[in-house]
Formats: sequence, C-alpha cells, structure tokens
Amino acid sequence: MNIDLILRGGRIHTMSAVGTTDAVAIHDGRIIALGEDALRLDARVTRDIRGKTVLPGFIDAHAHSVWFGLTLVELDVAPARSLDEIYALVAERASDTPAGEWIVGAGFNQMSVGNRYPDPDRLTIAAGGRPVWLKHTSGHACVLNRAAMSETGVYEAALRGVEGGRIVLDERGEPTGLLEEQAMRLVQDVMLPYPLARIEEALEAATAHYVSEGLTSVTDAGIGGGWIGHSPQEFSAYQNVLARGSLRTRQQVMPESSTLARHGEPGATGSFVGFNTGVRSGLGDDRLQLGPAKFFLDGSILGATARMTEEYHHCAGSHGYYQGNRDDIRGHALDAGRGGWALAMHAVGDEAVDLAIDIAHTLRAEGITPPMPHRVEHGGVVRPEQLTELAEAGLTVIGQPRFLTLYGDGFREFIGDDRAEWSFRSKSLLDAGMSLALTSDRPVAPGAPLSVIESSMLRRTESGHLYGAHERLTIDEALAAYTTGPAQVTGWAGRKGVIAVGALADLAVLGADPCDVLPEEVSDIPVAATVLGGEAVYDPEGVIAV
Repeated sequence: MNIDLILRGGRIHTMSAVGTTDAVAIHDGRIIALGEDALRLDARVTRDIRGKTVLPGFIDAHAHSVWFGLTLVELDVAPARSLDEIYALVAERASDTPAGEWIVGAGFNQMSVGNRYPDPDRLTIAAGGRPVWLKHTSGHACVLNRAAMSETGVYEAALRGVEGGRIVLDERGEPTGLLEEQAMRLVQDVMLPYPLARIEEALEAATAHYVSEGLTSVTDAGIGGGWIGHSPQEFSAYQNVLARGSLRTRQQVMPESSTLARHGEPGATGSFVGFNTGVRSGLGDDRLQLGPAKFFLDGSILGATARMTEEYHHCAGSHGYYQGNRDDIRGHALDAGRGGWALAMHAVGDEAVDLAIDIAHTLRAEGITPPMPHRVEHGGVVRPEQLTELAEAGLTVIGQPRFLTLYGDGFREFIGDDRAEWSFRSKSLLDAGMSLALTSDRPVAPGAPLSVIESSMLRRTESGHLYGAHERLTIDEALAAYTTGPAQVTGWAGRKGVIAVGALADLAVLGADPCDVLPEEVSDIPVAATVLGGEAVYDPEGVIAV
C-alpha cells in the first residue's frame, strides 16, 4: 500500500516522550509512523524539507474568529497615535461611505492616544454627520459620536442606567459617547445581527490568515449572543463555510451564556439549561465542535471594569463590577454546568476569579464531571492563594502574555506593581500543576503564535519594564503551551498538539528552530507551510505540495 505523504530531512519536535525525529508518515489525515518506521513505508508523495523544523500545528484556545475576520474589513484605528489621527481616519473612510451609512472602526485603545477618548462632536464633523461606532480593542467598550448616540437611544438610557455596564457622562451629565460592558447592547441592538454572508466572509478571511501563521485549531471564545455575538446564526455560518471547503482551520466554538435558556421547572424531572434540543459541549467532530459555554463574570483592566478586591490606583473607590447580578451569574453558570456544559468563565479581576473558583468547586462537590475541562479566561490578577484553589477546583487559567508587551505599562498604571506580580501568570500555573495554554484573544491583540510565545519568554512592556520576571517561560514550556497544553484544555489531548501515531496530521513547518534562536528572535521565524489533516493549507513556496 502506498500511503499519502512522508516528510523527511528536517527536525521534527513531536512534543511527546519521543522527543525529536527526522521523518513522519501520514495517511488518511493521521500520523501513522515516525522516524525509521516512517522511512520503511512507501508513499505517493515524499518530501525532503531540507532542514526545516516541524512542530504540531499551533492551537489558539481563545480567539474571536468572526470578530477578527470583521476587523480585516472594518476601519482600523489601531495605528493612530493621536485623536487627530483618528478623526483623519474617520474622515477618509467617510469620503467613501454613502450619506447616512455607519462608519464602523476597530482597534481603538485610549492608551495609544494619551489616555484620551474621541470627542463625539469632532467625530460627527469628521464623519460628515454619519453615525460612528469605534470598538475598543479590549472588546469591553466602544465610542459613539452624536449621530450614533441619537440612533441608539443612548441619551434616554443614560437617565435610567444600565445594569452590568455604564454610559460614561461628562461633568454636565451629558453622555461622552463612551459605553462600557453591557451598555454596548444599545448599539448592538441597532447594528446586529450582521448578515450571514458577511459573517461567512469574515470566517474565510480569518482562517486564511490563521494558517499563514501555523495555526491549525482555534477556539472562538463566544458566539451567538451577548455583547460579543454578531448573529444568532453564527454557528450556521461556521457550518456553511465548512461545507464549501473554506474553513481552513479546525474550530471549536463557545456559545455565549445568554444563548442558553432554562427548559422546564427548576428541580423538575427533565429540567435543564441549554438549547431546546439538549445539545451541549462536545457535539461535533475534529473540524467543528461545540466547546464550553462562555460566561462573562467581569470586564477588563484597561477599562477599569474587571472586578477587583482592591481598588484601582487611578480611580479611588472603584473596584470594577460584575456583568450583572453576582448571584444571577453564579446560578446561571451552575445550572449550565449541571446541564452538561463545560464552562469558560471570563474572570479578569481577582474577585471575579474567586467567583469562578466557587462555581467550579460547587459543581465538583456535586460530583459533576464536565465533558471537557472548565476554564478561567484571562486571569488578569490571580492572588497567590488562588493558585492552589484553582488547581483543586480543576480549573486552569487561559492567559495572553502578548497583552503584557502591548498593554503592560497601562496595566501597571491601573493596578500597580504589587498586583502586576500576580498578573497574567504562566510559570506559576505550571508549578501549581495546571495545564497551560497560551492564547492571543485576537483581535484584542495581534495573535501570531510565535509572537505570543516570544512574549511569554520575555514579558517586556513597550517601555522595557520586566513584567513579572518569575512568570517567564522557557522555550520548551512555551512551545508546549501552544500545542500539548491547549489540546488538553480543549479536550483533545493526545489527538491534537502532538506528533504521534494516531494523532491528527496537523503540522507547522518553520524556517528555523525556535529552540536555536534567541528569545527575542522567535517572532521573526517564518512559517514555511501549514498542514491540516495531511493536506497543505498554506504552502507559498511548495514545501509540501506536489
């Protein structure tokens, strides 16, 4: 029998006890042999990769594929370094936008423009009267101009307030255009849902970009509802793009918690929280699967909305807030866990992490085993004693070390250097016995895996500050945290994230070995090819393809 493919002549990091090898044999989408065993087989295609390095395909366990894909076509204001530059970008987009249509921008970060926010009147002038919606890079806030505030009812809502969010007012009591957390629903109720075709276009663009960076599996951390969803049909968009062969990466998706509803009377036989059909985490296959349910407990550090036990340095008396009533969030999460859902709990502040631990401990005490691991997303501040509590609750923290490179100086301003030592942990999670998955949270931050890996080893801010030196990873630990670690966290241990007999044939072929370069050079390593299920999905130089 001729098998499909043999790759030879390179350094293959298996991320297993085998260590490195020099050949891998692939058939029917899976790895069937390594080393000398592989070279004894006959293949329809044999490729000498001429000294290149092969790793398991990278796995990003927390990104936002639809959101990221949309940013590729929306106005990008991230490069702006002053408010005047933002107004100029809006004016330029307005020149190509029909009168009355919305101008939608992405990537706004007040820290990039002197910790200031756009003036709603200046935005209105720049847009020629068109409504403007600028999304904060964190995803936890947005800025509207006067026209947009009028169309979305912001002025009326400011009089009654918003639970789990805030409409920021100026000294005269007038809305500034800044909406935080649940207040963003005002604009989303007008602008959403996006058309299905636009979401499909976004997915095609996002996954095509992913494979150019060696990514083969991505978890979309919140679809279908809440302030992070773009349409109740988002899962249908995934199915449609997969069916026509344009979904380039394997995808696991997290339905946002508001999409789950109670069915039946609480406590009655057959009562559960979930979808009408009873579908829950784990449904699907290796190409498209339902992951955990996404629960937002709090907000973000840069928005000062993450729930902290101690107050923010820049805002006396402010501890951030939960995204709704704490007891209601807890009850809904427990009911979902009892209904068979794994939980992915967005908890940035340490007080929110306490709530996540409590929820997981309660489910474990009830003897409920999730279909895949429960998780804490972000863990912006994790106190020392919480490390043991997280491990005992069966949780791990899904972190984003790239945040430190881009936003670390701002974090220190908001939470101070003492709490920064407990912030966005990596090494201490491993030391506490937890699985470690490094992720991008793209498009909140640029998400190339090699750049995230580099950040996890350096932990240097833009000013050069060493942010939590004790949390730095070695290259071996960092590579594992983008392969075997996220495979474990997403319920695919042994089948993804490893080059082993029986595993999915997902590979990243690199132009240099990350183990052979300086930490600050890792992000410069080129991705030569990406293989998904034995097929080259990215191969600009013909390294794999015939």
